[in-house]
Amino acid sequence: MSYRTALAEVLTRVVAPCAELTGTEGRFPRGAVTALGATGLLGLTVSTEFGGAGLGLPEAAEVVARTARVCPATAAVLQAHYTAVAVIESYGSPWVRGEIAAGRHLASLALAEDGASEQELLAPRCTAVRSGGVVALRARKRQVVAAGEADSYVWSSRPLGVPDGLDLWAVPAHAPDLFVPARPDAAGPPGSATSTVCADPVLVPADAMLGGDGGGCDIVRFTVLPWLRELRAAAGVEGLHLATDVGRRSADALAADGVRRPADSLAPS
Repeated sequence: MSYRTALAEVLTRVVAPCAELTGTEGRFPRGAVTALGATGLLGLTVSTEFGGAGLGLPEAAEVVARTARVCPATAAVLQAHYTAVAVIESYGSPWVRGEIAAGRHLASLALAEDGASEQELLAPRCTAVRSGGVVALRARKRQVVAAGEADSYVWSSRPLGVPDGLDLWAVPAHAPDLFVPARPDAAGPPGSATSTVCADPVLVPADAMLGGDGGGCDIVRFTVLPWLRELRAAAGVEGLHLATDVGRRSADALAADGVRRPADSLAPS
């Protein structure tokens, strides 16, 4: 089954029927994420070596765009996931890559602190202190999509031992001393579980670093930001950030491509 056929089936069978409830009640679209994993769409951009589809940013952008027409929250989750996976594909462990390919692992980004501008993403205030083989990360990360719902976060900090740059880490979401407040941030679409994640501190193995010490700046510049820009453009600014009227949309309207689509969709066609 092609990824386009799989996506059409998931959107029609799972995402569209729950889109209204996701928007009006702010429920995380867990059923949609499970279905996307089961059909291989969470592993769309993972190498075939690890069981993924081996596709790239253009295909991920298409999936996000088509999903945004139906459910902005699910599209926001995919945007964060695919961007995080782009980092994990280059620097993450084979085990995590295999879990993503198998549809059992949802990734997200924990990069923003005081703001989410590109310049601010390149200058985290999160501290990183190493003691033997363990690193303590202390920060309050904001605008984290799928906060408390993802399986791991790509997390940024100041560099461990070099004066310039930043470090990126693979932080398991179940790690002790990670805290997600009950009230979500207003920045994300309702249901996307966009919230703050607090580490006070969180302990991770030193080998959880993604890339070299201080090398995270180049990863953010040349991987994270290009993926975010492309996926945001695919979904449309309104589809991801101005989905306030999703509750009055009908899940019975059909898109031109045969996928159920909200009647008053804010996302571009």
